[in-house]
Amino acid sequence: MSDVYLVDASVYIFRYYFALPPNWESRSGYSTEAVYGFSNFLLDLLARQPGHIACAFDESLGNCFRNDIYPDYKCSRALPDEPLAYQLAACREMAEALGIASYASDRYEADDILATLTARCVRSGLSPVIVTRDKDLGQLLDRGATSLWDFAADQYLGRAEIQYKFGVRPAQIADYLALVGDAIDDIPGVPGIGAKTAARLLAEFDSIEALIAGAGEIAGLKIRGAAGIAAKVTTHAEQMRMARRLAELEYAVPLAGETGDAAIPSALVRKPVQPELAIALAEEFGIGGLAGKIRRTLEIGQKNSQESSAEVSIATP
Repeated sequence: MSDVYLVDASVYIFRYYFALPPNWESRSGYSTEAVYGFSNFLLDLLARQPGHIACAFDESLGNCFRNDIYPDYKCSRALPDEPLAYQLAACREMAEALGIASYASDRYEADDILATLTARCVRSGLSPVIVTRDKDLGQLLDRGATSLWDFAADQYLGRAEIQYKFGVRPAQIADYLALVGDAIDDIPGVPGIGAKTAARLLAEFDSIEALIAGAGEIAGLKIRGAAGIAAKVTTHAEQMRMARRLAELEYAVPLAGETGDAAIPSALVRKPVQPELAIALAEEFGIGGLAGKIRRTLEIGQKNSQESSAEVSIATP
């Protein structure tokens, strides 16, 4: 029970929302395929008996602090309609009923919450695994996370894999995105600079600031169109700085219910909970077929927690 899982919840909720057929319906008449898929996913995670676990949810669309920096940030994403909003809220309810610490913010994104939890875990001697499909979170590998784990594909990405994927070190991902942009998040890139050119530039200059400061040296590099690239870097310097602020993660998000860094590790300890509440919620959400799995998973968790407590008691003089 030593594993620490920090879960990028919304990535998986949307995966199940779009991948599963609408075969489940809540008592209030809403389709709940995402709730079924996400709850089943959480139960599979809990079956691995993590010592610490938390979920980060996105609730900041349109209100994020990044929209203050750049109003068009994520402008192409529509706000959830009522049926989807119902499922998002239901997924968080299920996570909490399963004893999983859950966090969200109307000003910060789930990525920022994961970054904050990672920083606090590391300061407490814990090395988390980030459960996500978002490779941009590779930044966290430079801050003490052990790997990114795409649970659905059972694929782990460490520092070497991230560098192979992007051509830059995990610490340079925000700089890389400032150059190439990110269409998914509507972050503008520098026109004419693609992935290979960005990686080549960052191999030479290490960061956006070093690149801007050394723009006069770019023309001497063995890069196709080097003189034109140098001009683009100079012309788009402020845009690049802005884009980097959008792409970099925030590591000091205020977390509801927490009074300081020391509280985080204990808050993330998997909580032994009775299965009745989770089963009642499952019935409410039309996913009562998970009742047996919920009971088995939570009862095993309770048993292991009791055994661990007993071992501590015996070992304590």
